Amino acid sequence: MARPRTVHDVAAHKLCTGCGVCAYLAPDEIRMVDVLDHGRRPLPVLPIQPSRSTHTPGTSGAASALRCCPGVRLEHETSTPAPGEIAELRAGWGPVRAIWEGYAADERIRFAGSSGGVATALAAYCLEQAGMAGVLHIGARSDVPYLNETRFSRTREELLAAAGSRYAPASPCDRLDLVESAEVPCVFIGKPCDVAAVRMARQVKPELDARVGLTIAVFCAGTPSTRGTLEMLRQLGTPDPQQVASVHYRGNGWPGRARARLVDDPPGQERTLSYEQSWGDILQKHRQWRCYLCADHTGEFADVAVGDPWYRPTGDDPGRSLVLARTERGVRLVEAAIAAGALVLEPMPARILPASQPNLLSARGAVWGRLVTLRAAGLMTPRLKHLPMAGMWWRALSARQKFQSTVGTLRRIRRKRLRVRAELIPYGERSAPSDEQRSPVS
Repeated sequence: MARPRTVHDVAAHKLCTGCGVCAYLAPDEIRMVDVLDHGRRPLPVLPIQPSRSTHTPGTSGAASALRCCPGVRLEHETSTPAPGEIAELRAGWGPVRAIWEGYAADERIRFAGSSGGVATALAAYCLEQAGMAGVLHIGARSDVPYLNETRFSRTREELLAAAGSRYAPASPCDRLDLVESAEVPCVFIGKPCDVAAVRMARQVKPELDARVGLTIAVFCAGTPSTRGTLEMLRQLGTPDPQQVASVHYRGNGWPGRARARLVDDPPGQERTLSYEQSWGDILQKHRQWRCYLCADHTGEFADVAVGDPWYRPTGDDPGRSLVLARTERGVRLVEAAIAAGALVLEPMPARILPASQPNLLSARGAVWGRLVTLRAAGLMTPRLKHLPMAGMWWRALSARQKFQSTVGTLRRIRRKRLRVRAELIPYGERSAPSDEQRSPVS
């Protein structure tokens, strides 16, 4: 089975998550770009100036960054529940110490958020009452609003401006230097793979570890490529993306509608699609390949994870969030935010988590079948340690689902051209692929 030598190999083999941690670790060697059909990907910066890169002397930053790459490695220290964890949830959902359901006390944040606005409200509490310096997260680019950029927010209003899910490629870890250089600890908000990358980076960068005050993960079903957003915009009646003034994927109610506004549209006018149309019919079909191999959709490496309580019927509800505290730090800060009136949450029993995300155990089992098939075919796969999957493949999947996870993967090898190196050309800079980009992966 092929093994990556650098993060560029990870991207070429279509295992990159797009988190951007490699660009943080080797800023003079790696830049993150948007690739239309793949997502955010690392490309070399030339000429290389290793004086600022934080890799081991004698090795390239692209090789050294592998040790923090969630595309090729996700590991818990153990799969055994620690004291204080909810033991019955450990195998399928990772460490969970407490579960709540509720919403942001600030009605503006609750309304703008994708569910109950808890991630934004908790981050605002950390800024205003817990003495933290800023929040590293993502938001829409001001010049190209259907693309994302990394932001470092210092106020509630800055956080509110970026509230709501962004179902498009993002690399929040590429600016972890802003956290590292802060005078006091900061908050990080990202997808589960982003938070896992932060955790690994903290293990090799003590100065970063000292400045991460809280990590918040948002539940994730996969990252669609920019091609997905462009298709969504087309179906919204906006065929020319250069005329787009704003794009929102959810929010303004739960789950909310996808919304786009053109530069010439009258104030208040928006073109909309339902969540079922935007995510279900369009965006989820454009997810990057690594998301099909993901065993952590609920932020197992975070202090706090936030998602949707899908066991509830949706409609005109302003939104509620499911909140998991995974560490003692997470429990402490959520409880403090409740006591301060920033969050309106009520404790929930363990059964609410699988009821809220009913498909994730079978999805985790299906990953095991895909990994076994890919390894048998000699293709590169991520190393997932202490994230149990095999038992779920046997117990949670029907015979048909087992068949799809194995034989279906063989078909995907051909359909998704997994034996061919990914063509990584920055969006807007199309050119003929090089010989290397045409060649099979090895």
